[in-house]
Amino acid sequence: MRVGPCSSFLLAHRFEVSCLRFLAFEPCLWFCRCPMNMNFRLMGASLWAVLAIANVARGADAPAAAGFKFATIEMPKVLQSVEAGKKAKAQLEKEFKTKKKMFDDEDAAIKKLFDEYKKQQLALSDEAKAKKEQEINERGAKLQESAQKSQAELQKREQELTAPLVKNVRDLAKEMAEKQGYQAVVDRNEAFFIYSSDSIDLTDQLIKAYNGKFK
Repeated sequence: MRVGPCSSFLLAHRFEVSCLRFLAFEPCLWFCRCPMNMNFRLMGASLWAVLAIANVARGADAPAAAGFKFATIEMPKVLQSVEAGKKAKAQLEKEFKTKKKMFDDEDAAIKKLFDEYKKQQLALSDEAKAKKEQEINERGAKLQESAQKSQAELQKREQELTAPLVKNVRDLAKEMAEKQGYQAVVDRNEAFFIYSSDSIDLTDQLIKAYNGKFK
């Protein structure tokens, strides 16, 4: 038998799983795609090298340069906690549910068509069988194409919703760092820290400031 409509069900499931990584709203996923992340990654990876160079110039032995201050933030927590992030997540969930219903309905229709085919196949002529098989396979292929298109649309929509948010976070973090005398801000989730004190973490301050500035 050439038909395999169960593949449409698996396809719909893969679409859902794939899209759920966006709807789980893991901001680190947005963060790793935005240009600012490279700056933070480079800062985190090379921070100790920068300090070491400064220490050599100063003749210091400890891995901390006098006068150099850096702060940390937890970018995923910021993006998940600010009101704008919550609204973006809600919007993505709404759009996802609309698409999911469409896939669930079509998947159920294809499965029903297949069940009917199995019941009738012994009574069908070869020509009728071929026609039914073609119909099932064509609908399965169309569902696959729609799934791929919808996934791409959700990715694009996610970027549209989160790009302004990420930019605002970056700008505000820079503004806060300059006011408090920090020369660098490092994402604790990206840098290779064994330990960093909560006293230099600006995450909660950043969330509060963001919600106050961007309402």
